Amino acid sequence: MNTRIRIVCAAASASMCLLGMPAHAEPVRTPVPDARPVLLAALQSTDGTAHGVLAGDIADAITKRFEATSPIYIDVSTERRYREPGCGRLKVLFWQEGVRLPGAKAPRKQTIEFGINYCATGLPPKSLL
Repeated sequence: MNTRIRIVCAAASASMCLLGMPAHAEPVRTPVPDARPVLLAALQSTDGTAHGVLAGDIADAITKRFEATSPIYIDVSTERRYREPGCGRLKVLFWQEGVRLPGAKAPRKQTIEFGINYCATGLPPKSLL
């Protein structure tokens, strides 16, 4: 087999493998009653991230009230780790698909994003160094 045919076969084979892979793997989401377990998991995670899905009566009431089409998702990433053990600056994102707000023409994705200085103790760090 000549070199050109081998290259074409290798490229075709690689393309077929890539087509079978998902473009973006969904993170594992742990059901949580509030954001605290996800904040703690992000602080303890080697890559500084954690993902959850809000579960329970409050989550059900919010979803029902806004006729949303998905659960309430929580994504947390560590932006900075402080010297104080178990403490960091976290970026917290809550989001939900298909939220119907009063007066809106159509449902849409709604997000709330904020930053928080947080420690595994549940308190803010003593120093931001």
